[in-house]
Amino acid sequence: MTIAENIARIRANMAAAAREAGRDPKEILLVGASKMNDAAACREAIAAGIDALGENRVQEMTAKLAENAYEGRPLHFIGHLQRNKVRQVVGKAALIQSIGSEALLREVEKEAARQQLVQDILLEVNIGGEEAKSGFAPAQLEDAARAAQAMSHVRVRGLMTIPPADSDRDTNIRYFQEVRALYVDINEKLFHNELKCLSMGMSGDFEDAIRNGATMVRVGTAIFGARYYPT
Repeated sequence: MTIAENIARIRANMAAAAREAGRDPKEILLVGASKMNDAAACREAIAAGIDALGENRVQEMTAKLAENAYEGRPLHFIGHLQRNKVRQVVGKAALIQSIGSEALLREVEKEAARQQLVQDILLEVNIGGEEAKSGFAPAQLEDAARAAQAMSHVRVRGLMTIPPADSDRDTNIRYFQEVRALYVDINEKLFHNELKCLSMGMSGDFEDAIRNGATMVRVGTAIFGARYYPT
């Protein structure tokens, strides 16, 4: 199937999941996770009506920016961001979805101040407590949100999470529900219900994520096909 056909199928599945949950499908954004796909594939997704494109790797993002791969749609950075690469992403990505430590938060604030702009971000929640994964533990989230609120050059737009890769479906759903509860709590407590982004769900679980409150899903393989990883 073509990228356009895949996007049409995914949108139909997104709409069905939203209606099951009594939600308006228009509330939910589709981010194409375009890692290891070239500029032509990005342009094809844009022509097919993708809402945004998301990149995981700074070097790849920079190369595609030079090719105008994202022209016409917002670019999101959705992967692990190292502090020494913040300068290459701030001001380039409309939304950095993966702010998972206060040290990274401070670095983004510093670089955004240097560029004299306000960078939109999501706070990443490490909902599975994985040692090898970045992200705030649920107990740390409120403090992180307060720290971000005190900064002048970052703006929290919501939360992002990636459940553990080895979780079964029922566990995944529980994780989605837990992150949605965190989102509702800090939205009411700190943000006057102005947060709009709850980014969760990927190719294998985006429908369950939508049923459990996601307003943004990050879909790669189901749009672009299986990725080839050289050995």
